[in-house]
Amino acid sequence: MSQSAQGPDFSHFDESGAATMVDVGNKAHTARRALACGQVEVSSETLALIKSGGFKKGDVLSIAQLAGIMAAKQTATLIPLCHPLPLTSVKLRLSLQDDPAAVLVEAEAKTSGQTGVEMEALTAVSVACLTVYDMCKAVQKDMIITGIRLLEKEGGRSGLYRAP
Repeated sequence: MSQSAQGPDFSHFDESGAATMVDVGNKAHTARRALACGQVEVSSETLALIKSGGFKKGDVLSIAQLAGIMAAKQTATLIPLCHPLPLTSVKLRLSLQDDPAAVLVEAEAKTSGQTGVEMEALTAVSVACLTVYDMCKAVQKDMIITGIRLLEKEGGRSGLYRAP
């Protein structure tokens, strides 16, 4: 699975091409942080219901926030080659946008360890968006989850990354 002609090798494959968990045993413990975002595009009517608290299942934003935090803590059980990490902080911020109507989700994950927390931040955003969908699907089935991506990561050998 060498990618030498196109760039560096993928880190989760060994020299024979088999999937492998990266050995981080010799890496230094450093402060790590990742910030990810995504959104759920909703109708104006659904947005109004979210604002008014009009869902029988409960407060959409609070429940999605808790789901995202819980998901970040379960990342290693969901993504096969992720290392289980001792998260020091997971914060989710959900906000409402009027035009176009959407629920915006941002997650920040932190740890002090030997590998980064990008997957934890991305998992938190993904599950928070899915939770918004689940909470609102009774009134709108055509919502669109979009834009899930890494905005920033810092710490470790590669240092700071900021999305363009």
